[in-house]
Amino acid sequence: MKKSRYTEEQIVGVLKESEAGLDTAELCRKHGISQQTFYRWKAKYGGLEVSDAQRLRHLEEENRKLKQLVAEQALDIVGFKAVLSKKW
Repeated sequence: MKKSRYTEEQIVGVLKESEAGLDTAELCRKHGISQQTFYRWKAKYGGLEVSDAQRLRHLEEENRKLKQLVAEQALDIVGFKAVLSKKW
């Protein structure tokens, strides 16, 4: 997964500025992001506090590791079944 240039604190800060009434185009130009990025952040982090955003990122990372572990175990099971199904 690609690492973001912006931390959770920065993302939440940009969204708070938007809630304060700044124009979206001006806000995006000020922070050097595209409007698409802004709306993606708003969909993902809208209404969250900094601690919530950090917890969300931590849970996503943990979920990624668990999915990888399950995939590796599934491959092991398929390999063991293939070996056991052969007649010696």
